[in-house]
Amino acid sequence: MYKYYDSKEITLKINNFKQLMNLTSKIQGLVIQKLLSLGLLFILFIAAGYLHKTEKLHSFKVISFYTAKNDLAHISFVKEANDWFTKTSKDFGFSYQTTTNWGNLNTEFLSNYQVVIFLDTRPEEPKQRVAFENYMKNGGGWLGFHFAAFALTPSSYPNDWNWYQNDFLGCGEYKSNTWRPTAAILKIEDRTHAITQQLPERITSSPNEWYQWKKDLRKNPDIDILVSIDPTSFPLGTGPKPHEIWYSGYYPVVWTHKTYKMVYFNMGHNDIEYENGTNSELSYTFNNKEQNNLIIKALNWVGK
Repeated sequence: MYKYYDSKEITLKINNFKQLMNLTSKIQGLVIQKLLSLGLLFILFIAAGYLHKTEKLHSFKVISFYTAKNDLAHISFVKEANDWFTKTSKDFGFSYQTTTNWGNLNTEFLSNYQVVIFLDTRPEEPKQRVAFENYMKNGGGWLGFHFAAFALTPSSYPNDWNWYQNDFLGCGEYKSNTWRPTAAILKIEDRTHAITQQLPERITSSPNEWYQWKKDLRKNPDIDILVSIDPTSFPLGTGPKPHEIWYSGYYPVVWTHKTYKMVYFNMGHNDIEYENGTNSELSYTFNNKEQNNLIIKALNWVGK
């Protein structure tokens, strides 16, 4: 059977239908507006990320000095570092060049660069040392890695450069190291510094042979310790010698001198399979986004 409506009922239903359609239209409008808003935010987010990447590093020239002749772990690191810095320079817009000629460590040559990197060793000739000291005292930038701070008397790298070891680095002579190369939990000590202020409280390092120094950097007012070994890392190292395993203590691994544009990184020793004679690489320093980010920030800071 059919149900008949009078004109009032028909008018009411039409009005209800119109109200429903108006409500639906408003909801659709709000949904579309929200989607457009989210789309715009996404575009702005991507743009911000792009700008962050392209503007993160200033335009500057970097020259890396290295030797890469002795320890296979250091040679592995140097090769990896040069590959990584070359790629990073293309991504971020700075110039990266390398040299094994330490004779280039002179005033005229260094005047072409805003940043010097020591990847594995240090200059030995007095005139090279003087040129580097003057470069740093006149506003040059520097990054040093691992063995670049090594000094031990007696050894092939004696503690015979007072300004570099005791003033510039502040750490004095090498004391001991862990073994085997192992990763560590690193604690960000100074969260106000431009290099570290946006980093999490702790990061995990790549495997490394960690150094200990004879001088306590905490007692040096000119040194700003940026990163240290977090106690949760202990025991650190696997031996086999007992002194190669650290169970406690305070160990700074990244620091800067407040007078100079410099940052030293204790990282720089890849793990090598020596025991069975294969000499194969078991770890890589730059296969670590958090640690890489720290290095990029440091490079940007010393390059300004």
